[in-house]
Amino acid sequence: MRYISKKKRSKFRFFEQLLIFIVALVVFFGSIIIKLPIQSQASLASNAMTMQLPLSTRGAKIVDAKGQVVRLFGVNWFGMETEIHAPHGLWKRDYKEMLAQLKSLGYNLIRLPYSVQALRSTTVSGIDFNIGSNKELEGKTPLELMDLIVAEAERQGILVLLDSHRLNDERIPELWYGDGFSEADWIDTWKMLAIRYKNQANIIGADLKNEPHGIASWGTNKRLTDWRLAAEKAGNGILDINPNWLIVVEGVEKNVPGQKLKTHWWGGNLEGVRRFPVRLSRRNKLVYSPHEYGPGVFDAPYFSEKTFPKNLSDRWQTGFYYISSQNIAPILIGEFGGRQVDTNSKEGIWQNEFVKYIQKKNLSFAYWSWNPNSKDTGGILLDDWQNIDVPKQQLLSQLLPIKFTSPDVQVIGGLGGNLTASPRLPLSGSSSTAQLKLTTDIYSNWDKGFCVSFKIANQGSNKVADWQLTFNMKQAEIYNSWSANFQQKGATQYVVTPLDWGRLIEPNKIRDIGFCANKRGNEYQPTEVRIES
Repeated sequence: MRYISKKKRSKFRFFEQLLIFIVALVVFFGSIIIKLPIQSQASLASNAMTMQLPLSTRGAKIVDAKGQVVRLFGVNWFGMETEIHAPHGLWKRDYKEMLAQLKSLGYNLIRLPYSVQALRSTTVSGIDFNIGSNKELEGKTPLELMDLIVAEAERQGILVLLDSHRLNDERIPELWYGDGFSEADWIDTWKMLAIRYKNQANIIGADLKNEPHGIASWGTNKRLTDWRLAAEKAGNGILDINPNWLIVVEGVEKNVPGQKLKTHWWGGNLEGVRRFPVRLSRRNKLVYSPHEYGPGVFDAPYFSEKTFPKNLSDRWQTGFYYISSQNIAPILIGEFGGRQVDTNSKEGIWQNEFVKYIQKKNLSFAYWSWNPNSKDTGGILLDDWQNIDVPKQQLLSQLLPIKFTSPDVQVIGGLGGNLTASPRLPLSGSSSTAQLKLTTDIYSNWDKGFCVSFKIANQGSNKVADWQLTFNMKQAEIYNSWSANFQQKGATQYVVTPLDWGRLIEPNKIRDIGFCANKRGNEYQPTEVRIES
């Protein structure tokens, strides 16, 4: 995104094949549990199911180690590719709180941009180390900071896709080399990361190069500019070290023999895959990743055609979706975004149409961006780095397992069904203390489930060093929670204790915790909610 721009046979071979066949049957019928390698044993809660890592591909689907189809619901959290060498917003927020917030909205993936220059640097900036857990980041190199963010993401059940976004800290280059860096520098950085994170299960893959454009080509067989050849070289080099990663390959902008569409976004042109597919040593690790934007980024001619917006689906089919519809490989939309989400402006119409398309085609995605400071698109967060752009998140929540509503309404109805708004009421039986004010409400409610938010505000002048919340809940089962430990005690009582980084609440600060649950009857709402300190 541009922002403020393969023998000999032996007599044992038969027995080996027989054993494999027997094991396959056992797994298929679920008679026993087979222990997988260390990385494969890692599991993450997602969409009320357990995702077994590592991920791979099967036709047009991304699947986990058990063969279950996986959808990735992601956001881009940029900053490590800029001069501060750190994700943006840490001058305002605790990094653990930031991760918890995006997880609470239903996202299960962060696409994490970096620059080669940053990972070779020793310093970070743009972080307030006095804010909560940010003190853990003080004195760290950019790589060590990445280690901590990735580890915390894993603890919170969030996947990470590493993105080689820039070479230097200033701009997105046309090619995978330049700006003072060679092809070897780019590949060696990827190999270093593949070694460093070989046992870090929640890092699921490598987005090889952000937005090849300009002179970058596909299928021309010119070693200096053919992005397809470079992607094969880097992808196979990574897989030789870390065979568990997905290799994510973006398109180019132009210079594709026989391309049908005149214009494409940077990284958005995957027309060349039809004749010139990327050839990896492990075919079940390849994912293609276009980028797509609206007129708020660039007002391309097709936005002004008389057939707009009906012309969009044909463009998407021609540009990238044929790869999925022909069962060649999965599609992950690596970036899309925009400021307008209404149904009147061209950008708003485009964004609504693309969200519908992603949902209809069951595609994985990473939205641009989490950050509010993307000049062309804005973000999911507002400029205060705290609050959510409500209309934008309401639109995106059509793609997510958690439905987002404004502070004034709750959603009633099935996921993906007709939604109606009704006045949102606080939970009954909530108590506060002299210093801590507890605000509780069901902010999303549908036929099979609901989500609850608890906000604990320190109204006093002194720090609160520890706190605990309790409530009763009869006919519901928690499947996702954030920013606290939710433990069931007995049949109906729950005790909620803060995570280590959340025990301390500064004066005039708020801890936002919560959970989503499946309904098991009509008496599902939490009652007798109490805060203690």
